[in-house]
Amino acid sequence: MSPNTILLLMFGSLTLFMLTGLPIAFVLGGLSLLFIVTLWEPSAVIVLVLQIFDTMKSESLLAIPLFILMACILQRSGVIEALYKAMEMWFGRLRGGLAIGTVIICVVMAAMTGVVGAAVTAMGILALPEMLRRGYKPQLALGTICASGTLGILIPPSVLTIVYAVTAQISIGQMLIAGIIPGLLLASLYIAYLLVVGWLKPEWVPLDRSLAQVPLGTKLRALRSLVIPAMLIVMILGSIFFGIATPTESAAVGVAGAMIPSLLGRRLRLGMLREAGIDALKATSMILWITLGAKAYVAIFTGLGGADTLLEFIKGMEVNRWWVLGAMMLLLVFLGTVLDELGIILLTVPVFLPIVRLLGFDELWFGVLFAITIQMGYISPPFGYTLFYIKGTLPRHIGMGAVYQGVIPFFILQLVGLLICAAFPDLVTFLPKLMASR
Repeated sequence: MSPNTILLLMFGSLTLFMLTGLPIAFVLGGLSLLFIVTLWEPSAVIVLVLQIFDTMKSESLLAIPLFILMACILQRSGVIEALYKAMEMWFGRLRGGLAIGTVIICVVMAAMTGVVGAAVTAMGILALPEMLRRGYKPQLALGTICASGTLGILIPPSVLTIVYAVTAQISIGQMLIAGIIPGLLLASLYIAYLLVVGWLKPEWVPLDRSLAQVPLGTKLRALRSLVIPAMLIVMILGSIFFGIATPTESAAVGVAGAMIPSLLGRRLRLGMLREAGIDALKATSMILWITLGAKAYVAIFTGLGGADTLLEFIKGMEVNRWWVLGAMMLLLVFLGTVLDELGIILLTVPVFLPIVRLLGFDELWFGVLFAITIQMGYISPPFGYTLFYIKGTLPRHIGMGAVYQGVIPFFILQLVGLLICAAFPDLVTFLPKLMASR
């Protein structure tokens, strides 16, 4: 069978089985075994075994369960509720202030946990009812939560970034730090948009005059809720940036630090830790199963000549390299609507990175563009994952149509952020270069 036929067969069968709704980990593992036996030879099944051992002994992947455990503990610590109350006091007097406060909280949550679903769900429960009660346009409130909640894909300590760095075999620390400026850029675009909306469409974001009565002393005391998040962020990102600790070591420190607010709030109980541990175990198991299936699938794809065929095809194309990059970005946005981010990374990075190197692009820079496109896919109607996270928190009188309408302006803002990072690579590479020079 020719490499071209194998390429079409592997991609076609993967697409077909994914559309059935079967778990991606088992689709990848099952197809890998089928293609080994039918297209290669039965003795090549050893490839699956080697991929399993290679994944399970990876020290780099150890940071993932630790960061997830940290996020699970923080979810139960009361930190998020205290943060929201503080943001409500400080930004409530500003037109659109609750939405702006939501963006800032999502940035802080992203820098503490790196888990997308946690921010979207928490803000759907805390921020959405308050914004609706105060007369915010539902579409604006929903779009703000969905878009801001995806910042955890980009801002470190992002689990997605760690998986990308391990898959691409580049520095995890540098890849984590590379997402800081682009993540803050996207958050700034969201805040600027909300300020403009407050100016042009004041009826969309009415002011709550009652918040003007909050004394300054109360506001200052509310800022105490920022102390522990700031401490965690400095411990995690600072230790990585200055080379004090590896990402895995900083994740372990983060888990210990996440217990402090639970202890201070008298929520640290054996039952709470057990629940957090079980949730972290479930999420980590899912990630590892997908990792095993994807690595096996890519190994078979490469071994049967699929990667070489694709590279030769790209070399033979007489088009500008930016058009090739644009096509890859478009494909990633589409995949983001039907696959979770881990599946996208593990499937596409081993295929795309040789093309990126061939075209002369920086791998760190491409990794950040990769993360932004996944964010875009996450809020793309009708199947973006974040849209379904928010669905569970919607009031009965608001349908998914309002969610779809609300995310469109933020999707455009993400596209603007992608173009800015593509046009100015130094925004992405500045901090990693500074980190490497230390």
